[in-house]
Amino acid sequence: MNYGNLFIITAPSGTGKSSLIKALLNSDSSISISISHTTRKPRSSEKNGQEYHFITIDEFKKMCNDNVFLEHAEVHGNFYGTSKYFIDKKLETGQDVITEIDWQGSQQIKLQYPDSIRIFILPPSFEEIRKRMIQRAQDTQETINKRLLAAYKEVKYAKDCEYLVINKDFDKALSDLRHIIKATKLRYKTQAIKNLELFTKLGVTNNDINDSIYK
Repeated sequence: MNYGNLFIITAPSGTGKSSLIKALLNSDSSISISISHTTRKPRSSEKNGQEYHFITIDEFKKMCNDNVFLEHAEVHGNFYGTSKYFIDKKLETGQDVITEIDWQGSQQIKLQYPDSIRIFILPPSFEEIRKRMIQRAQDTQETINKRLLAAYKEVKYAKDCEYLVINKDFDKALSDLRHIIKATKLRYKTQAIKNLELFTKLGVTNNDINDSIYK
């Protein structure tokens, strides 16, 4: 029996979330990222199947009807969805998975995967968010204003997460993320399943392990 960990990373736009996740994945091959489907248009630096699966609204609606998505939501006028099949397959093989998602999706996934770990990333200030959005030059001023307004609302959901990372210094924030991942891998249930032979020799029964998983 294998048992991977599911990490839900949430943050307002402009906090550096995507850059942190990319750096984390580059340094740890044992983690996969769930690539969401979205109806929004790709930015100039984005490639289909890399940052997102970019699809039409009609395609999105069909996938909803076919129950493809673990969760889906409308954010800033666009639709986003997470593939349940992808996540389950990775977890079943013992691989850890990261979902990069908004607070609405985070709540939906947590209900279905109560053992998942939620991480909220904050910027040092809202002014820093504004600067980062302007510097990346990917959004209109109107879009930036909308995202800033949304950020004020989203921050209040940080209290629902198990961990909070403040991205004031990139290297420090990345180190914090790595420590969270490492600590999660050392939880009793994860260690018991991945070291089943050792636990059996120590007199730990399958019932003991199952109780720790499903309680």
